Amino acid sequence: MRNKWVQAGLSAASLALAVLLVVYLPQIVHALTGAEVSWSEIGAQFRKLSWSMILLMAALWLASLWAYTYVMTSALPGLTHVQALTLNAAGSAVSNLLPFGGAAGVAVTFAMTKGWGFATRSVVVYTLVTGIWNTLFRFILPAVGIIALLVAGRIPDSRVTNAAWGGVVSILVLVAVVAAALYWERAADLLGRVLDTLLGVLPRRIRPPERYASDAIHRVRADTAEIVHRRWRGLSFGMVAFLTLQCLIMACCLVATGSYPGPAETVAVFAVSRVLTSALITPSGAGIMEGGTAALLIAFGQPPGAALAAAILFGFWTYTIEIPWGGLALGAWSLLRRRGASNDHRSPEPASHA
Repeated sequence: MRNKWVQAGLSAASLALAVLLVVYLPQIVHALTGAEVSWSEIGAQFRKLSWSMILLMAALWLASLWAYTYVMTSALPGLTHVQALTLNAAGSAVSNLLPFGGAAGVAVTFAMTKGWGFATRSVVVYTLVTGIWNTLFRFILPAVGIIALLVAGRIPDSRVTNAAWGGVVSILVLVAVVAAALYWERAADLLGRVLDTLLGVLPRRIRPPERYASDAIHRVRADTAEIVHRRWRGLSFGMVAFLTLQCLIMACCLVATGSYPGPAETVAVFAVSRVLTSALITPSGAGIMEGGTAALLIAFGQPPGAALAAAILFGFWTYTIEIPWGGLALGAWSLLRRRGASNDHRSPEPASHA
């Protein structure tokens, strides 16, 4: 009970901090850049949004969610795209409300997939594979952003340029090593430590019994390597499509607020924004992402009010809206599950006799 109260307290404190950071974003941006921004300026930017632009951003957002279902269905054979959409929405809603929300999202994943008839081992493999792929692309994104700036000539100092190229090469080499390891015959052994940690945090009721744990871990490691080897195309296509569509949402936010700095800079800003969501002090880096994104846009010469408005707008499409959307998905799943259970327990009507 004490642990539950501690967890609840940490969650409340993290959410309160996120709200506080958002409320004081103008002051944070001023501290980072020296630029003066007010909420009245930000509100004026929001009032300029056209319905056509809002609909375009909504369409891109829905398309990005559908694109990510290809990652999920590739990692969990038998999962349909509609199920993946529901699972992603529910998991994101929980993750976005809690610090270190990934663990809670995993719990939701297990509950929903178990209700759909998937085996625990398959879901463990799915969780591990999607985690690996998300991590790989999170490493790749900064390299893509740096390359975009280098190609556009936005890093004029030769020493900084050389350092940037060195950073890009280092990141890509690291990703290549990990990707190669996934194809190596002993990839299961290399992934073992990650899997051991994952199994250790699972609820006790779904954790494999101790005497079977060793065999179960070995089988799951082998299954993980097999999924990656056979389905890497679907995994990669889904991630590339998902991130491309999210980058287009960023571009729309920048254009709508009059803070579009150019294609290369937009890619760099998008890459930074995704990295900042890893700040675990608030759920999904809420408040931190917006402040860092706005600061980078201002560094690219964009008006402070427009830059912060664009960052907040992008945060809405990649964080805020996922909470009610996921709540609806979770509610619909719970309702259908109860109806299914009610139908299963309903006794059959007696047969009539002539």
